[in-house]
Amino acid sequence: MATSQYRIVSGDDSDIHDEPHLPDSRVTVREIRTRVEERGRSPEAIADRFSLDIADVYEALAYYHSNPEEMRAVERRHERADDVARRRSSIAPPTDE
Repeated sequence: MATSQYRIVSGDDSDIHDEPHLPDSRVTVREIRTRVEERGRSPEAIADRFSLDIADVYEALAYYHSNPEEMRAVERRHERADDVARRRSSIAPPTDE
């Protein structure tokens, strides 16, 4: 079986993100996967939206599905950060204690 090599920049090797993204771009693998698989956008529409080659979109999707542990770790990290931000920004009325 052939091994796949991706042009994706890993989060460890990136100066701009802490997660995998397309080279020479700020577009993350997670963002592409979300827009295509959760929001139902076509890969062609994503390529047009971000001025990407269609092959880059498919490469990001392939990377996401070929590296499930890494991508789950990225998603958990973002969920925790979202939870912290939500707690910090919630406005609670003052208490009379």
